[in-house]
Amino acid sequence: MSDPSSKLIVVGALKGAHGVRGEVRVKSFTADPADLFEYGALTDEAGRIVLTPVSARPGNDHFIVKPREQKQKEEWDALKGTLLHVPRAQLPAADADEFYIEDLVGLEVHSVGNVAEGRVKSVQNFGADDLLEIQLITGGASVFVPFTLADVPDIDLNAGRIRIPDLMQWAEEGDEPQA
Repeated sequence: MSDPSSKLIVVGALKGAHGVRGEVRVKSFTADPADLFEYGALTDEAGRIVLTPVSARPGNDHFIVKPREQKQKEEWDALKGTLLHVPRAQLPAADADEFYIEDLVGLEVHSVGNVAEGRVKSVQNFGADDLLEIQLITGGASVFVPFTLADVPDIDLNAGRIRIPDLMQWAEEGDEPQA
């Protein structure tokens, strides 16, 4: 398994060019949106530098950024939608009972005992609250479990596991035919 601190974490997205002077629009996904510009160079999913912010000012639902990289308007527009990443090691430590979503992906899922019954495939949010997408060891479709203290009472990042006491109940509910 690779070093978790070298994992790239999504912190924002490029929204295309802003005007014709080389500025770009950037959407921040950080808790404090302006923190995005404290991390230095922002990369794509492969770790290639996309944009190094020189300055940033707020826009409507984004920031207008002057990048170090010199590109034409059309080049920035072609990068629209590119997710911006930083290495996990650059992010501040999470507070107690807080987690970075990427730290949860890949954790084993247990309901009772020490036998893994699944693995966290992803964390999704379809507009309400966060859901853990669990891929069961037995295969088949993923199971979605609300990411709440009641449904996911134990998370042990050091052991690489979480406990979902009612995991099989969620799996059975997912098998019910839709009306």
